[in-house]
Amino acid sequence: MAKSNRVRIVGGEWRSRLLTFPDVVGLRPTPDRVRETVFNWLGQIMAGKCCLDLFAGSGALGFEALSRGARQVVMVERDSKVARALKQNAALLKAENFELVVADALEFLDHEARNFDVIFVDPPYQLNLLPLVLPRLLPHLADGGLVYTEADAPLEFPAEWQTWRQGKAGLVHYYLLRKAG
Repeated sequence: MAKSNRVRIVGGEWRSRLLTFPDVVGLRPTPDRVRETVFNWLGQIMAGKCCLDLFAGSGALGFEALSRGARQVVMVERDSKVARALKQNAALLKAENFELVVADALEFLDHEARNFDVIFVDPPYQLNLLPLVLPRLLPHLADGGLVYTEADAPLEFPAEWQTWRQGKAGLVHYYLLRKAG
């Protein structure tokens, strides 16, 4: 694997551990600096939180949550090569409370019944999937839950969503959302 196909966990039990991921079009991990900021917003400790890493990709967000004590992280990834790498990284870290679902993210949301405290939504930018994904997240968000998303351009959100926090690092615009009202 190329040196660029590695991502570092920035905090928690596995701080500084490197994870590898395959070369797949559209797969780009959330930058370290952005993850650090987001987990400062979420609270350094994720104890008791149930998280969903939709479009898991490198698994950077999900493994970061596990490293910080999340009760459970469900990662959804449809690419079998990427899913294999996620499984290998989970084994390498001896990750407990990790569940991998190899499926299309939209189909997963349409058939899943669980609620989550934090949902990470970081689809490949060029697919423009957020308008399809955001409405499907509402029934899966626990009371007081938050949704993380990012894009390569500023985003506007439907009225059902309130931007709680937002930032920009380089070309990445990132947001923490909660249900409006």
